[in-house]
Amino acid sequence: MTPTHPSGAARSAAELNEQIRGLMLRSGGRLSAEQRTEYEVLIIEWAAAVRGEIVKAA
Repeated sequence: MTPTHPSGAARSAAELNEQIRGLMLRSGGRLSAEQRTEYEVLIIEWAAAVRGEIVKAA
């Protein structure tokens, strides 16, 4: 199952990338255990979004 944000719509790779960048900026590049979990979820969701965008482009 692809994670979604509260509105129920899947997030784009670009939107997820911005969230990942924001998380890294806020943390100063040093993630707490909670932030690492958030980062891992975002990365998994980002990878799925990238794959989905590649399929749509093909």
